[in-house]
Amino acid sequence: MKGVKFVIDEEGKKKAVLIDLIRHRELWGDFYDTLRAKERENEPRESLEEVKEKILNCGCSS
Repeated sequence: MKGVKFVIDEEGKKKAVLIDLIRHRELWGDFYDTLRAKERENEPRESLEEVKEKILNCGCSS
């Protein structure tokens, strides 16, 4: 694949990848978004109902 190069160790195993960010900007964006979501998967979450309640009670809804 043009614009993608693998860094190989002494044993021939792929250890890293170099991505041409100009050519594969969209691919990098998808990768980065997935990585950020994975990092945050164990953070506490609020239900849609809790968020709606906060918005309605903050006095900032239109």
